[in-house]
Amino acid sequence: MATPRSDDEHRLAAEDWFASRGLPYFVDHVRSEVRTSLARPRLLALAAVSVVFAAAAFLAVWFWSEDPSNSILAAMVSSGVPLAVYASRALHAGTVARWTIGRTLSSLGLLVPLVTRALPLLLLFVTFLFINTEVWQVASSLDDGVLWVSVLLFALVAVAFLLVRLPEELDQVDDEMTGERLKAACAGTPLEDEAARCADETDDAVLVACAQVTGLAKANLVLVLLVSQALQVLLLSLAMFLFFVVFGMVSIRDDVVRAWVGHDPSPFVDAVPLFTHELARVSTFLAAFSGLYFTVYAVSDDSYRKQFFGSLMTQLRRAVGVRTVYRVLASPSP
Repeated sequence: MATPRSDDEHRLAAEDWFASRGLPYFVDHVRSEVRTSLARPRLLALAAVSVVFAAAAFLAVWFWSEDPSNSILAAMVSSGVPLAVYASRALHAGTVARWTIGRTLSSLGLLVPLVTRALPLLLLFVTFLFINTEVWQVASSLDDGVLWVSVLLFALVAVAFLLVRLPEELDQVDDEMTGERLKAACAGTPLEDEAARCADETDDAVLVACAQVTGLAKANLVLVLLVSQALQVLLLSLAMFLFFVVFGMVSIRDDVVRAWVGHDPSPFVDAVPLFTHELARVSTFLAAFSGLYFTVYAVSDDSYRKQFFGSLMTQLRRAVGVRTVYRVLASPSP
């Protein structure tokens, strides 16, 4: 017969669970260390070290090549080295980075469900833009720099939208973390048994108080949720790009493109004459727009939300639930 684990063992199991899901700031002592590392004197010293690195790199590259653009680039990269090292060690960013890499690899399995579920919904709307003359004229007139600035703008709008909505979703979840919801949230986690005990022995008001996620912990959770949703949007945007490239190569003839954009299309790759610069630009532009469209509707539209935002909400409820039990276990007994 297995020996029941102590509260300390349950807390250690929860801390390992947090780390494996990119949530190091859910751990009390880690969060305390990070607050110390973010103290103003340490940040000023870090800024001074970054300036020294940047200046040394700038002078070295300038002496070697006398190229101001290369010198500035070297200075920018070098200034980030001490910041990255400090963040990895003192701010435990390495834990989040490892989780992000693992999450990226595991998210590849979402490609088939996204293509079979989300793609048809998006194509009903976006395909009409793909065969629109004005869209081809606008996209083909953009040079590469302006095109990628447009893509970045779409991405920033999507991120800003999520940064507004995700904290709202989080506030709703932690305000509703009563006993039965706690049991459901912690099912399948290392604290499943403890969650049932806490739900039976702890008043709902206490559970709700322990469930509140604020400060660094809230920022950590929102970041994890943002990365999860961003990977889903990125996969969908890539699928849309590939669809438009194939669709354009098959169905849009050169004389049609010529009539739309006013000049002969130029092959992107000489070996594949049907894949043109104009087609690549339009496909990239509409894929980025589709990512923004999907981001907004995955959160706000009922049909999208049920299919594509539900997994994110499950992840959110589970993280808040395990943290609630962790805080109850860490609370001194009356």
